[in-house]
Amino acid sequence: MTFDPASFVFSQPSEPTAIRASSVLPARRENVELRTEDGHVLVGELALPESGEVKATLITLHPLPTHGGFMDSHVYRKASYRLPALAGIAVLRFNTRGTASPRGTSGGAFEEGVGERLDVEAAVDFAVQRGLPNRWLVGWSFGTELALMYGASEPVASAIEGAILLSPPLHRATEAHLLAWAASGKPLKVLVPEHDDYLQPDAAAERFSVVPQARVVGVDGAKHLWVGEKHAGRVLNEIVDEVLSGGTGAALPQEWDGPVASATV
Repeated sequence: MTFDPASFVFSQPSEPTAIRASSVLPARRENVELRTEDGHVLVGELALPESGEVKATLITLHPLPTHGGFMDSHVYRKASYRLPALAGIAVLRFNTRGTASPRGTSGGAFEEGVGERLDVEAAVDFAVQRGLPNRWLVGWSFGTELALMYGASEPVASAIEGAILLSPPLHRATEAHLLAWAASGKPLKVLVPEHDDYLQPDAAAERFSVVPQARVVGVDGAKHLWVGEKHAGRVLNEIVDEVLSGGTGAALPQEWDGPVASATV
């Protein structure tokens, strides 16, 4: 059965409540379908601010599906639960080809990052067609490979402002892809856990040194999967600070004074 985001049950607490891992804040959420150039239907969800302008749009690219990555990977799920309400940011999540989640299963099969080029293009085109502004790719692990390989070339490059990378392994993405980002001049923010399994901060700084505009941020104590509310919250703060022009570096609120639901998936 496909998960329906309208099934969240909101209640109004009598006082402000702490935002926890399972907290779901109000947003306009809808199940969406993305159609790729080679004929696959990808399932996803778009979460929009309940009211007011959309200040930025996150197009999220999830971790490796053969190792448990999907659109509900916890950092992206929390982004969709919180950022529309806290920061006026739209969050588009979707399953790349062949990937399954409670939302459903996308058509096609995993293609080692090759056919997924068309998935990235379909997601960006969807955001463009919906008129969503200030579009940013946000890749995590395998998703960073997709962002690096396809974000600095057309038709994606002219449709996005830049990219944010979480735990980049730099396995599939090569120096040629990094040089393409350098040539694009588009912002590239790279969040690297201190204890990452694949690429740690010092090595990441060296690899990304060929991209003058890249900012590598080492995160003390964190691991590849950003487990724990402390580290997930740090990621969300870093994302918001990057995509909202004139970001002050102020942290997102840790309490919410309004209706709230609790996630069960």
